[in-house]
Amino acid sequence: MQAIEAGIELFNSHHFWHAHEKWEELWLKASGDEKTFLQGLIQLAAAYHHVQRGTFRGAIRLFDAAFAKLDAFPPRYGGVDRADAVDTARRHRTRVAAGEKIDAGEYAKLTLVAG
Repeated sequence: MQAIEAGIELFNSHHFWHAHEKWEELWLKASGDEKTFLQGLIQLAAAYHHVQRGTFRGAIRLFDAAFAKLDAFPPRYGGVDRADAVDTARRHRTRVAAGEKIDAGEYAKLTLVAG
């Protein structure tokens, strides 16, 4: 299983730190747009890790960093369909900024693009 797919599985299973680590393996070898895109995914996973821990300030900072990176790419890029996940994460960023907790059942999900 490729690291991108393994990272998606970990992310969708709410193992955000491990998803971050899996994608970092790719990020360390990547360059250019691929590196920037992977960094956005890594930051998104780290933001949700902070949400899980209740460290909302860190979550907000990482959500913002992830959006800044990911917004530069089409919604289906690098084998990942992240459109719904980013929309969900934007709503979660707003709620977290208001001090609301996010139930694990509401966490964003990424989809692997076939082909």
